[in-house]
Amino acid sequence: MSTNTSIIEKQEKEEQKTNNMIMSGADMVIQALLDNGIDTIFGYPGGAVLPIYDAIFQSGKIKHILVRHEQAALHAAEGYARSTGKVGAALVTSGPGATNAVTGLTDALLDSVPIICISGQVPTFLIGNDAFQEADTTGITRPCTKHNYLVKKIDKLAETIHEAFHVAKTGRPGPVIIDLPKDIQFAEGTYKRPDEIKYDKYQPQIKPQESQIEKAINLIISAKKPVFYTGGGVINSGKEACDLMTEFVRETGFPITSTLMGLGSYPANDKQWLGMLGMHGTYEANMTMHDCDVMICIGARFDDRVTGRTDAFAPFSKKIHIDIDPSSINKNIHVDVPIVSDAELAIKALMEAWKKHGGNKNKTELENWWKLIESWRNVKCLSYKNSEEEIKPQYALERLREAIKGRDDVFVTTEVGQHQMWAAQFLPFNKPNHWMTSGGLGTMGYGLPSAIGVQTAHPDALVIDISGEASFQMNMQELGTAIQYKLPVKIFILNNQWMGMVRQWQELLHGERYSETYSNALPDFVKLANAYGGKGIVIEKPSQLDEKIKEMIESDVMTIVDVRVSKNENCFPMIPSGKAHNDMLLSPSAEEIKNAIGAAGKKLV
Repeated sequence: MSTNTSIIEKQEKEEQKTNNMIMSGADMVIQALLDNGIDTIFGYPGGAVLPIYDAIFQSGKIKHILVRHEQAALHAAEGYARSTGKVGAALVTSGPGATNAVTGLTDALLDSVPIICISGQVPTFLIGNDAFQEADTTGITRPCTKHNYLVKKIDKLAETIHEAFHVAKTGRPGPVIIDLPKDIQFAEGTYKRPDEIKYDKYQPQIKPQESQIEKAINLIISAKKPVFYTGGGVINSGKEACDLMTEFVRETGFPITSTLMGLGSYPANDKQWLGMLGMHGTYEANMTMHDCDVMICIGARFDDRVTGRTDAFAPFSKKIHIDIDPSSINKNIHVDVPIVSDAELAIKALMEAWKKHGGNKNKTELENWWKLIESWRNVKCLSYKNSEEEIKPQYALERLREAIKGRDDVFVTTEVGQHQMWAAQFLPFNKPNHWMTSGGLGTMGYGLPSAIGVQTAHPDALVIDISGEASFQMNMQELGTAIQYKLPVKIFILNNQWMGMVRQWQELLHGERYSETYSNALPDFVKLANAYGGKGIVIEKPSQLDEKIKEMIESDVMTIVDVRVSKNENCFPMIPSGKAHNDMLLSPSAEEIKNAIGAAGKKLV
């Protein structure tokens, strides 16, 4: 038989296999990812996933981004998912590959990010034998994923992957891991497409009950001091939910505040938006929450960083809570009207009921409510004492804000710490999916890999990671990923040489005993950027900010900006641990304004 004849016969056999949907487990993985809309996957190869990597190579249909650490693969998938509204995908090997992914999985779980992670596993006949690079991935990831799977039969593989996507994106989104033994990747079986699968095991409630909507609207139309409190669930519900939310808030004329995760669900440039609430939220947002008589919570879970002291949280209010996750309702705060529903469907139902009942019945009281809110706004809680000698971190972000003003293509990620809170306070987000930060887990090292995921999804956008020098070093090896794939992410480091937020707590709550929070062996970030093949910029004076920020924005390569900010600046407002919403620490500048307003009020009386 000639060589040409054998090649033709081999091709015919492969075509026959494809037509009958008979393929290897590794090929099933690729096909299932494609059938579920995945075009990009973030990962790191290893022995237990080599068949899948070979399938990726031969297929050529999925773009693979090689990270430098598996934690970064999950954070990059998170950034990709949150900036697109799609499911993110990651691929890691067995043992340390899977355990390195745990932080990213937990981060995605707490922030409700839909992620599919495929982890390699030792062959089925070696599971339990302490084989090389074996770990109990199923046991390890059970508490940090929405669901997990261990696939032991080839005929269950395709169905499992399709179901995993359904679970990840349906109801409250979250991460799902599929642990895949190496022998299953080599085995051949029959592939099933997603439309051949029945998802009868997991069907969460997404439509609100009419009776609960009626109870809620009766409270809303009779409210005298109402407030909307929105979270990441509105963004997860989709752009339509955010648009409906904006329409409904404007229709009611009520004030609205958002959690850290909810920034962008309502335009920050709107006069009804009070800013972020919570531990480092605005004075007006927290005071409004404390004094309100009706609270409409949509897509938030009453996190401890939002509520402060739970027994003093919004003590005068009736509370309406809309959430797609029934376990979040009455978990931290007892509510008067629970509504289990997708945010978009619930908002739509409330709007219809609002129009049916003729709107709010207490217009005069609402006007007086706004007058009180304006008096809180006049405190100007984000004010600070600027300097011509040293760069205040707030001022650096104000100049960045001015530089990106009017642009629709800006995506911001952050690390975790003071810089994160300042970014939330000083950068306005007027649309959803443009703000990526680690909320629930507070993961240092999140920002850079997340920015890589965002830039991969939006190659022509301006993607900026607002960073601290300590957080940045957690995953700074991902600079190599950015350079390899020509991703021009910008890292804007507010460098104060401290673990700033920890230092702030040590100053205010621990008698200024600064235990292990100062870094006196930092790298030269400009040389670091250059070493990887990127660009490095240092800013040491306030007068340099505008020029250097412009240089950063115009750079077409990965760029690190080392902004040498004031070392001892604190982030205010701040609700100390164990305190109520109306018991905030303000900056000295804001405290002066507040005292002046108070003194003027007494004179008027």
